[in-house]
Amino acid sequence: MHILFLTDNFPPEVNAPASRTFEHCREWVKLGHRVTVITCAPNFPKGQLFPGYRNCLLQSELLEGIRVIRVWSYIAANEGFSRRILDYQSFMASAVLASPFVCEVDLVIGTSPQFFTVCAAYVISVLKRIPFVFELRDLWPESIKAVGAMHNRFALGLLENLAQFLYRKAAGIISVTHSFRHILTEKGIDPSKIEVVTNGVDIARFNVQTKDFELIQSLGLGGKFVVGYIGTHGMAHGLTTILKAASRLRRHHDGGKFCFLFIGDGARKLELIKQARQMGLDNAIFLDSVPKGDVVKYWSLLDVSVIHLKKNELFNTVIPSKLFEGMAMGIPVLHGVAGESAEIVEREGVGLLFEPENDEQLCERLLSLQTDKTLYKTLSDNAVNAAQHYQRSNLAKQMLTVLEKIISP
Repeated sequence: MHILFLTDNFPPEVNAPASRTFEHCREWVKLGHRVTVITCAPNFPKGQLFPGYRNCLLQSELLEGIRVIRVWSYIAANEGFSRRILDYQSFMASAVLASPFVCEVDLVIGTSPQFFTVCAAYVISVLKRIPFVFELRDLWPESIKAVGAMHNRFALGLLENLAQFLYRKAAGIISVTHSFRHILTEKGIDPSKIEVVTNGVDIARFNVQTKDFELIQSLGLGGKFVVGYIGTHGMAHGLTTILKAASRLRRHHDGGKFCFLFIGDGARKLELIKQARQMGLDNAIFLDSVPKGDVVKYWSLLDVSVIHLKKNELFNTVIPSKLFEGMAMGIPVLHGVAGESAEIVEREGVGLLFEPENDEQLCERLLSLQTDKTLYKTLSDNAVNAAQHYQRSNLAKQMLTVLEKIISP
């Protein structure tokens, strides 16, 4: 089978969609299938080209057996709604124009959250007369409304109609959560064509490791209980809650024992750094996104991982992929997201829950993990064991089975 996969993000970018797509495609190649990925020149999240790449009409490379075609797009940083929409639309057009250079394709996949990539996949499926699969990683435009990024009712209505059109035209829908499947079924989408393949982790990369001594020294983390947030600093993440917890620890507890490490980029990062300075948080360190090869070293610094999203019913349907990476490394999680992901944390016993946007509760849970060594070890051991259920290689095989059924029903 020859699979054509359309995605905005792909390595050397290190965000969740890039990792998921690459790790799935790599496994399919190992199983004897041909995989071609059409993507952009790597620039996420700062809107700056990675070294060694150009933003040109067409360039091609081979990455662990995957043929990668990079097309021109209007490059914009992960901030500013209008410019990002132009970024998405330009990739949509370029992907369609590049598709004739990919021959003998059996099936095309488009991945969300934004739907312009999926639109390109649909158009290509029509032009090539092949099935089109919608990988649903986030609900759009619902997520836009949830963070207040768009208020134009007419435009939102158009996007909702577009989403419904794509759901109906897809030969199959691969959802990353059961909640998404339920929502689509309520929208009238045939449940028989919706399959769930959750996010997971590459256990060959993410596993229990000793802390990187050089990084500890360079960042001044010696003797600290390191509380980490790794990922996008965006509108949905409500990271001010973590800053408030850091401030509360300084005021009411022995805050000198703790250090809060923020790694990543996003639309709210500069604002968060400004807030931390205004709050006098000398226990908060902000670092930019790190190269793919260094990610695990930075994860190893953490004693606890914090996952948080704003209090919104829509976010009850998501499962942040960083949950699985922390589990594989034996790092307990403080989980400020309700819904399906919270159920995983409770069922697997890999961390403690706190109410979204409740910094006092976050602080209490953090103190529990720092003082109760037995609890900490139990959660850490559970995390390592539970991660085996979410191995990316197994999930890739699960998704491949779905694709094969679509090709040969």
